Amino acid sequence: MIETDRRGALRAGAGLAVAGALTAGCSASGSDAPAAHQAAPAARHPARRTPRAAPPPRRFPGLPDQIAHSPRDRPQVALTFHGQGDPAIARSLLSIAEKAGARITVLAVGSWLDEHPELARRVLDGGHDLGNHTHHHVTINELPEADAYAEITGCADRLRRLTGSIGTWFRPSRAETATPLVARLAHRAGYPHVLSYDVDSLDFTSPGAPAVTRKIASEVRAGSVVSLHFGYADTVAALPAVLEDLDRRGLRAVTTTELLT
Repeated sequence: MIETDRRGALRAGAGLAVAGALTAGCSASGSDAPAAHQAAPAARHPARRTPRAAPPPRRFPGLPDQIAHSPRDRPQVALTFHGQGDPAIARSLLSIAEKAGARITVLAVGSWLDEHPELARRVLDGGHDLGNHTHHHVTINELPEADAYAEITGCADRLRRLTGSIGTWFRPSRAETATPLVARLAHRAGYPHVLSYDVDSLDFTSPGAPAVTRKIASEVRAGSVVSLHFGYADTVAALPAVLEDLDRRGLRAVTTTELLT
């Protein structure tokens, strides 16, 4: 049975939903054109005197170079968010997760960090994983080798400058998995694994919050890695219900690092 205060926190999180600029999803059909919306101000996360140190990438022996899910032996899942879009939406999603006791993984776009550098530290201060989702969010699997490598290292350089680390994970932009070439380039840049997923919420198609919740609920299971996005109001509205459903089923949302450790 879900505790009353936990249920209240999840439902209260829905009140943080804000409308914001829509950003491209990671399918080949995603659109780059944002829609203009007026975002409500989100609650400010309290500053910490000592910033949380940014961990480096690590290899997980026995797991493949491209990871879509963890072993299914523990009641945990990883909610992973592609980091781009309206910063107010990003802050709302982080706050909703934290109020529910959940931790997430943010794969940030480098150019987004250039515009909102404070969000790198905000993610880490909340106890979440922070990783690399290329610098310009282009279709990296179709780029020539030099350009693809520049996309990976461009975001890695920004993460290093802002946090002291290249980030814990790399995920290719506009692709569920990396080509063998892109996987090799990610390894060369310092990422032992490419992070994929086994549940696609399709939130970037703006299907409505109930549809996002149903899609995740119908496919998620122990060990799943779920693909979600910053930048979409549907995601903010859906997250409390997603977390409540996970809690009801005895599944805990943790960082990808914790999921695989």
